[in-house]
Amino acid sequence: MRIGHGYDVHRLVPGRRLILGGVDIPWEMGLLGHSDADVLVHAVMDAILGAAGEGDIGRLFPDSDPAYAGADSLKLLEQVVERVRGKGWQVENVDATMIAQRPKLMPHIPQMIKNLEMILGEGRVNVKATTEEGLGFSGSGEGMAAHAVCLLSPAQ
Repeated sequence: MRIGHGYDVHRLVPGRRLILGGVDIPWEMGLLGHSDADVLVHAVMDAILGAAGEGDIGRLFPDSDPAYAGADSLKLLEQVVERVRGKGWQVENVDATMIAQRPKLMPHIPQMIKNLEMILGEGRVNVKATTEEGLGFSGSGEGMAAHAVCLLSPAQ
């Protein structure tokens, strides 16, 4: 078995959609990024790639490549999972934490989990959210971050 950790952060800006775990969350701000800037899915992908020893999403999907402009991160996650399956691994579980002061994310977490489980497998995903009590860049509302860990086992 192998374990990996992923971390991602994006700045909040007006005029962008806020997409987390593939859920379009109505809010006045969105995350800035080359793709859809889904900070949760990006952390999950990096955790999976890290566990498999396959680098990170910046190597696979560079922001200098126009092919990934506005990309749907769930579609990129599908590619990551196929890549690690091709290396002989399967995802056992993913545990992720989003860090955001606002908006309240709890009502959206069940759908985020469903979206991720459609790719990673039922019962293999846990998602949580926390604030930073007004501290740091996420606490001040400048951005959002996410951490994720993933356990891989040999594919069967």
